[in-house]
Amino acid sequence: MCRIADPRQMEAVKAWIVPKGGQTVSPGELQKFCREKLTDYKVTRFIEFRKDLPKTFVGKVLRRVLQEEEKGKQEK
Repeated sequence: MCRIADPRQMEAVKAWIVPKGGQTVSPGELQKFCREKLTDYKVTRFIEFRKDLPKTFVGKVLRRVLQEEEKGKQEK
């Protein structure tokens, strides 16, 4: 999860989800779970399901790459 630009607010939280093999989850179920565990401002408003995440050679997620992809989508 990280913060992205949002036209309604200045920033919003977005989560990129890679479900494990054979498992399914809906955005509503994820938001419900987050509301139970997190404070309101930390609950993600935007959820994107992906097959994989960009990672470094040691396996760390490249969140800046995800943020740049999101900026490119918003500019279109």
